[in-house]
Amino acid sequence: MVTCRKYIAPLVFSAQVASSFFDTALQMVVKERCANATDSDGQQKAITNFNMTYNMIAKFMPFLPAILLAKVGDRGYRKVPIVVPLVGYFLSRGLLLLDVAFDWPLQVLYAVPVIHGLCGGFASYWAGVMALVSVSSGEEERSVSIMMTELVYGIAGFIGSLASGHLFALYTVNLKQGVILSGSSVVLYLLCLLYAATFLRVGPPAVLGDRLERRESFGIINHEARDKINIALLFVSGILYDIAVAGGMEMLAAYVLKEPLNWGATLVGYGNAAGSLLFITSFLGVKMFTRLSLRDESMIMVGMVSFATGIYFMAFVTTTPMYFLARSVTLFALIPMPTIRSLLSKQVKGTSYGITFVMLQLSFKLASLATTPIYTKIYQATLDTFPGFVFILSSIFTVLSIVPISIVGCRSSRQNGYERIQGN
Repeated sequence: MVTCRKYIAPLVFSAQVASSFFDTALQMVVKERCANATDSDGQQKAITNFNMTYNMIAKFMPFLPAILLAKVGDRGYRKVPIVVPLVGYFLSRGLLLLDVAFDWPLQVLYAVPVIHGLCGGFASYWAGVMALVSVSSGEEERSVSIMMTELVYGIAGFIGSLASGHLFALYTVNLKQGVILSGSSVVLYLLCLLYAATFLRVGPPAVLGDRLERRESFGIINHEARDKINIALLFVSGILYDIAVAGGMEMLAAYVLKEPLNWGATLVGYGNAAGSLLFITSFLGVKMFTRLSLRDESMIMVGMVSFATGIYFMAFVTTTPMYFLARSVTLFALIPMPTIRSLLSKQVKGTSYGITFVMLQLSFKLASLATTPIYTKIYQATLDTFPGFVFILSSIFTVLSIVPISIVGCRSSRQNGYERIQGN
């Protein structure tokens, strides 16, 4: 099982570098295609309308495919929920390359989330990765193992984002601006697909299932520890926090392209790199808090407070240094999600990790189908008065997400107290 963790890291790293290239390329292509708007507000509305439609398609399409792939993965075929989404990523990123190379209409890019969504999308891919890591680690070390995977993801995003702005600017007489960057993304996804299909090592389905059954029958997985109320509270907390983070970040992608920031490709890459740097600071935070014997629930709340404070200050950002200062306040903002996944994995059977994680991802997408257009319309309505208001809204959602996780902490402490009394 250690082999699974060892061999998943190169895949996560390469795929995230490819994703960083794609994100910057898409952001700049959309900005350039919407540049014909009559004024700055018109350009912002065109960008946010495209992003809203694009993101809603991306969130809706994976529902059924991701559930089906998760069920296949829980039967022991752990590579399937990872390999199939990579096929979708490769094909859809190739479409962006063609769009840039042949100057197709921007609306063609709506097919990108359709293609990778039908292959399970990020919901299936990341749930598959998390299930593989969870199966290969014990309960005591699971939070750190999951955060370690997130760290690899973050370092890759940091490196890819730093390079992406510079790669986007590269072009020749025969190649348009953006072709090299989007082409690099396609090549990396192809290598990831080949690696996952051939070199990624996972135990045979039968052996994997037998090991899980033996672990459960010998009591290594505690059946009595499962608590449906805790599971529900963890889902609610995760959904509220995802609404806060996803909503805020989606609007931030448009916010940095307008005055007074008015970023170009290089600064967009640096901004994305700053977001990826949070994976490193969050990982170090988990290591530090674990050594201090801080409970998982407490670590989650620390991360939520970190994000709530930083995104609140983001509402008042007017210069690039202020942006990076506000980002630095959110240094522990990525602790909550992997730690929530770790807590969830301790409440279910090992053979249900895949479906549990994919349902968590899909619940995020279902909630954001409603909140994405709300965030977009609020942002558009406040462009002339207070465009940073959406970030205050994200801060409020984050504070609300602290409530259910604090209840989980209280319930867990009470349950552990009862167990100690019974043991004595």
